[in-house]
Amino acid sequence: MGEMQAVVPGQRGGTEGERIPYVPGFARRGTTEHSPRARGKQLRAAVPRSSHAELTLPAGRPDAVRAVEESSRGRVPELTPIRVGRMAANPFAFLRGSAGLMAHDLVGTPVTGIAAQLCGDAHAANFGLYGDARGRLVMDLNDFDETAVGPWEWDLKRLATSLVLAGRVVGADEETCRAAAFDTVGAYRRTMRLLARLPALDAWNAIPDEELVSHTDAHDLLGTLERVSAKAHNNTSARFAARSTETVADTDGGGRRFVDAPPVLRRVPDAEAAAVTTALGDYLETVSEDRHPLLARYAVHDVAFRVVGTGSVGTRSYVVLLLDHRGEPLVLQVKEARPSVLLPHLPAAGFAVPEPGHEGRRVVLGQKRMQVVSDILLGWTTVDGRPFQVRQFRNRKGSVDPAALTADQLDDYGRMTGALLARAHAHSADPRLIAGYCGKNEEFDEAVAAFAVTYADRTTADHADLLTAIRTGRLAAELGV
Repeated sequence: MGEMQAVVPGQRGGTEGERIPYVPGFARRGTTEHSPRARGKQLRAAVPRSSHAELTLPAGRPDAVRAVEESSRGRVPELTPIRVGRMAANPFAFLRGSAGLMAHDLVGTPVTGIAAQLCGDAHAANFGLYGDARGRLVMDLNDFDETAVGPWEWDLKRLATSLVLAGRVVGADEETCRAAAFDTVGAYRRTMRLLARLPALDAWNAIPDEELVSHTDAHDLLGTLERVSAKAHNNTSARFAARSTETVADTDGGGRRFVDAPPVLRRVPDAEAAAVTTALGDYLETVSEDRHPLLARYAVHDVAFRVVGTGSVGTRSYVVLLLDHRGEPLVLQVKEARPSVLLPHLPAAGFAVPEPGHEGRRVVLGQKRMQVVSDILLGWTTVDGRPFQVRQFRNRKGSVDPAALTADQLDDYGRMTGALLARAHAHSADPRLIAGYCGKNEEFDEAVAAFAVTYADRTTADHADLLTAIRTGRLAAELGV
């Protein structure tokens, strides 16, 4: 993924004696000329915090319809109407499917030059619950298709904008929507300040889930979180397999296979299934060796194609059914990994683009870098020359639908996701640096909230253009799928 560092001046290390030499990859001993917090504070002179309210759209900005058409290139053509139909649902749904367009627009906004591992698509619906190795639920970011190293402000502005749009969908008034964005940024800033004060190891694992509600004062969300958690506990491979497979007789005395459920799930030709199955051999080489005995206790029984969420519709995604000696299922998702939509826009923001590599590896390493706990079976492979990521499917995943919250829950959810994003960024960017820049007062919060409202208006206009293109027949859309 490349080494991440701030564009601001770095540390100047002390002189080590021969007995304890400097070890590359670790910090240098000795004091620094200026602390990271002080250097972050100095950045305000070049990039005033109030400047983050600005939105100047770049020249040559593609219209919304052309952006959707361009982002559909390379996807499975027959699935494009499903993607367009999902984006047409409302402006929040449009934002979910247009990460590339927003990255294009963010190029003209101020950045401090502090680099972080970005989610790349940090809207409010890309946070959720999932199971750890022991089946306990964890809440964190959960989508990393667009992950890349870039300006931390981009993730935060996308998240704040998504809260405004989700609020409008549920019918909240404009002040409530703006307040949700403001609270999101405030929680990010305060959490970063907290992490900056903690010992490094404590900061890395900070804010356990049982403290997340109290840390973010999200008590109005308790009932919703309990319902989502209860549903997530039952969202397993076994439950999915029970609904989506059938028993068949085969030469080995029995097994199971997927059942067609078009357009979302369909069985694939033998050659395609064989290509996916064969690629699992390379996948094993990317999984930690201590997991190999676990996977060796499963046999592959079937492969099917399954349509995935709004932003990923049209990418190639398979589910692979594995059964153990008792016939208990484990389902893996083998999902195409396309280049991050952020990459074409990073140079204009002052960030280098890494050398081309395996896109599945990029996604997996980005996810591990941002999450406190990740899926123990994450890996990557190549199928017919295309890069894929591999992960558990239905690993007790659950999510809060931000576009279905009540108005009084919106700011609670914003604070919760803002805190989680800060923790994720602090795994790669020094929290002292970002905390020094953001400061103690609310100037930065106000600026990003103002940006979020302005960009939400832009997204709403883009969504209206999409609806016009559907009505006039320029774009085909399959609604309600």
